[in-house]
Amino acid sequence: MNDLSDIDSLSRQVEELMREKQHVISIVSHDLRSPLNRIFALVQLLQLNGSNLTGEQKDYLDKMHLIIADGLAMMRNLVDYRNLEYRTIDMLPETFNVGDLIETSVKNFKPIATKKSIEFRVECENNLMVTTDKHCLSRVIDNLLSNAVKFSAQEKKVWVRADTLLINHLKIEVQDEAGGFLSDEVAKLFQKFQKLSTRPTAGESTTGLGLFIAKSMAEKIGGKITCTTTEGLGSLFSVELPKTN
Repeated sequence: MNDLSDIDSLSRQVEELMREKQHVISIVSHDLRSPLNRIFALVQLLQLNGSNLTGEQKDYLDKMHLIIADGLAMMRNLVDYRNLEYRTIDMLPETFNVGDLIETSVKNFKPIATKKSIEFRVECENNLMVTTDKHCLSRVIDNLLSNAVKFSAQEKKVWVRADTLLINHLKIEVQDEAGGFLSDEVAKLFQKFQKLSTRPTAGESTTGLGLFIAKSMAEKIGGKITCTTTEGLGSLFSVELPKTN
């Protein structure tokens, strides 16, 4: 009887810890995200109307922009991680132009890239249509671009390409000059909470979830993601997925 009682007690403790974990992630992802979004909007407003600001004040605003954007990205990854872990992502396929999705993602990351003098080069096949879950594919592209910008030094380039692969598949590539990964790290790239030797170049934070989420989201829409890396030079991430899913 004592053994059964101990097992029941441990089971209740585990359930309680899981509930607390979900509650903490919920607070981080929702209650904290709202005020950060408001502060981010205010910073952007000051930047747009900053003609009377000194150079030093503009520099502080740029740093605030980077820090807040970094924090919001971390929260989005925590939300994705929670949803993936508890399988609460509903697939909602729709037909859309991949080029438009890439353009939106690049536009979102351009302010941060510009502050590091990083240049985007986009090469996308015209009218490249796909039927899949738009949110999942967007999160794949966002996380690959985020990593490329985060780990690239000043005045580097990031290439984004998209074209048809065979007849019914497409390929999206994100290539960077971020220095690549060590050979013994390649097997760990897509595992969650991995902290590798490559470090952010402007003090950005990293949860070690970005590539895990990119891989998981790609797989949810029937795709796969691979990485070719050259230590000291950079990496090429390739996403292949069916045009209809």
